[in-house]
Amino acid sequence: MNSKITIIPAIDLIDAKCVRLSQGDYNQKTVYNENPLEVAKMFEDAGITRLHLVDLDGAKAKHIVNYKVLETIAGKTNLVIDFGGGLKSDDDLKIAFESGAEMVTGGSIAVKDRETFLKWIETYGAEKIILGADAKDKKIAVSGWQEVSELSILEFIESYTSKGIQQVISTDIARDGMLTGPSIELYKEIMEKFEGLGLIASGGIATMKDIHELDEMGVPGVITGKAIYENKISLGEISKFILS
Repeated sequence: MNSKITIIPAIDLIDAKCVRLSQGDYNQKTVYNENPLEVAKMFEDAGITRLHLVDLDGAKAKHIVNYKVLETIAGKTNLVIDFGGGLKSDDDLKIAFESGAEMVTGGSIAVKDRETFLKWIETYGAEKIILGADAKDKKIAVSGWQEVSELSILEFIESYTSKGIQQVISTDIARDGMLTGPSIELYKEIMEKFEGLGLIASGGIATMKDIHELDEMGVPGVITGKAIYENKISLGEISKFILS
């Protein structure tokens, strides 16, 4: 049996508040908590060690915005934070790392500005840079999912694993925030093609059963947001899973 899947909760930020969007739509926003630190501490108390922090204001503004929240959570918890959303320049990256991010996720930039993204891998090391591979019908989607490209997800991942990328967050955007279950077939394909890849499944997680299924497949990590916030998955269940 492979080592157990890492459960990585997501905190999405708008106006420094913890929110969720459905399918990346800013008009379908739910505010879950005014205080992201409180949420992060609850996660840590449940035995969770990783956090996926997304700056949705940054994604819209195309530069880092909510770095103060990052700084607060990094300073007041021991969570290993990967930070994404709007990271477009070397300065953005510098601010993210200086504010306490252990890793950053680049999605749109990896599609639109390959040169910069490759430079980041070279400068910071592949263990610090996560590739964001968001897809719709197996085609890569960018810019907060406003645009779908002609690039196939497998070709896209391959173009970066060949350059040293070790971790990939793959979101099937048709499922994100919809609680319809993860994109099992897509993840099977990715796992078969890229042996040893640090794949992190994201989008559609609705119950612990989904997490168990991904775990049995040998997927190394899973991001879940809405299922926790809407009590489809309790922190108690996550604790039990981590300790089992």
